[in-house]
Amino acid sequence: MRKTLNIVVLFIVMTSTVFGQAFGGGQKYDPVKWSGAIEKVSDTAYILHYDAVIEKDWHIYSQFTPEGGPIPFQFEFLPENGATYTPKGKAVESPTHRAYSDIFEVDEVFWKDTGRLSQQVILKDINTSLVKSIINYQVCKEVCITQEFYVIHDFAREKVTVFEAYKDFESYKGVTKSKKATPISGDEIPKGLWSIFFLSFLGGLAALFTPCVFPMIPMTVGFFTKQSKTKSAGVRNALIYGISIILIYVVLGLAVTAVFGADALNALSTSVAFNLIFFILLVIFAISFLGAFEIVLPNSWANKVDRQADRGGIIGIFFMALALAIVSFSCTGPIVGTTLVQAASKGGLAPAIGMLGFSSAIAIPFALFAMFPGWMNSLPKSGGWLNSVKVVLGFLELGLAFKFLSNADLVLQAHILEREVFIAIIIAVLIGLTLYLFGKLKLPHDSEIQHISVGRLLLGLVSLSFVIYMIPGLWGAPLKLISGFPPPMNYSESPYGVGSTKGGLASDEAMIPDYSELGPHDILAFTDYEAGLAYAKEQNKPVLIDFTGYACINCRRMEERVWSDPKILNLLKNDIVLISLYADSKKELPKSGQHISETTGKRIKTIGNKWSDFQIKRYQVNAQPYYVLMDHDESNLNTPVGYTPDIEEYEAWLKEGITRFNNN
Repeated sequence: MRKTLNIVVLFIVMTSTVFGQAFGGGQKYDPVKWSGAIEKVSDTAYILHYDAVIEKDWHIYSQFTPEGGPIPFQFEFLPENGATYTPKGKAVESPTHRAYSDIFEVDEVFWKDTGRLSQQVILKDINTSLVKSIINYQVCKEVCITQEFYVIHDFAREKVTVFEAYKDFESYKGVTKSKKATPISGDEIPKGLWSIFFLSFLGGLAALFTPCVFPMIPMTVGFFTKQSKTKSAGVRNALIYGISIILIYVVLGLAVTAVFGADALNALSTSVAFNLIFFILLVIFAISFLGAFEIVLPNSWANKVDRQADRGGIIGIFFMALALAIVSFSCTGPIVGTTLVQAASKGGLAPAIGMLGFSSAIAIPFALFAMFPGWMNSLPKSGGWLNSVKVVLGFLELGLAFKFLSNADLVLQAHILEREVFIAIIIAVLIGLTLYLFGKLKLPHDSEIQHISVGRLLLGLVSLSFVIYMIPGLWGAPLKLISGFPPPMNYSESPYGVGSTKGGLASDEAMIPDYSELGPHDILAFTDYEAGLAYAKEQNKPVLIDFTGYACINCRRMEERVWSDPKILNLLKNDIVLISLYADSKKELPKSGQHISETTGKRIKTIGNKWSDFQIKRYQVNAQPYYVLMDHDESNLNTPVGYTPDIEEYEAWLKEGITRFNNN
């Protein structure tokens, strides 16, 4: 009996050891739990809610993740008995977070902890009882996973079901829709917009110091001082005046949202047409600020408003605020327009929040000086410096305009405004600004200056410093201080620097085997498993399987910070055969190769699905990066590893596997 027990224990130990080596202690992650809700708008319109609970430290990327960054959230809607419903616009998202990625050189937009997407659908057939949708997204922590779930919003049963297996999802049948279906969940949640408010507030402060607004402060204070019989009345009137200014601009922002629609605004940042329109608008605004012409509203509007302002009381104060907005439009109009352009591309109520920030910056000083007239003595006197503020803003708007033109070019992949051209334009704009600040360039409305002020000198030095800093960017320097503003490094006439090509020589490309490419740091990388394994046998080298992703941030960190080390790079180029399998590739497989996974029950529709399923089936791991060293019999040479940012540790792991291969 004891001998039998010992044999059983020995078998368990051996089995666990074998599996531990085979799977490398790998873990299959499942960091997101999905649920949903249904909101009935009318008999032909519903809002489908998708609710995510995300494990701590993990995050899901938004639909509106900038191009060149991680994989954005995607929907796929399947027709029920034909196309009986139509999604309306993009899904509205709950508040997201935004953080700059030095790897992708764009802002990442993501949820953490919880997230909600709300998609409106319009029914073409009132008897439609359910909507089938597939959600696909990337979730990351130290590793990244591309996940796909299958969701059914059943109007008749008034429930939402989330499936992991495609067959269960595909076989789900609806029932006749009940007429008693009622709304289940609450309102849509607007996007977080603190950054829009803050930047718009700064724009309002800039507008305050322009020739059309700044001189209005003493005039307004004088009016309230004379008209108010008591100090308390003066304070009350000043507050009403400030609130009226804010109300006027916020209504303008709400009007923009109403005209375009909150959902439609979300798509503006990737729309070629809108980016081109924004480019033209900002160029017009910039030329106006530089002094070529003024953008003014009709004089009849100002006259009518002035007559209403004479009525006194709350109504009269409101019309005084409206008169300020109209009279100062030649200076505030371009800034208001720029603020609305920037806010509109963020979607939702962003234009209204932008106008709240802008108007608050103008209203608060007017109200405070009206309440405390004695502060007026500390204000600088009006003069030529006010026009200089306008001109500086004009140069900045001109530079910003080309960012929108660049966005359109990137979406079209037209390669008209590539990185070098874009940087050259920005350098030219900054040189113009520098010459202006140093008094070497005079524009139409400038007054004569005998000397430049200390403020102009310091600002000119800052502008000149940026010119000097950006010049190396024309020859391939990364320009990390402004990463994300110019086009990415690979969108360039010389992606590898002036005079360089990938691989060093164009003739190298003719020597690349089939199903391979020159990967990071010109390492030969196979993108097909069987081809890479055959090449490894031919070269008598071990295989390094690199489960990776195009939008996997820690995969890029490994490549840029670990693989670039000379010791690691030498091993990867000379001692192993690299097979890079992209688990997030969206390239579709041939129809004959598409199927349902026996391992996970999910669709295998794309090359990414194929390699992700391969990773799960063989290693019980679904996250990237994941590295496996194996021999020609496809046996692991050591324990596979995931994200390993320590160079010495990763080098030791590589050498361990290579040594075992050479000793076999």
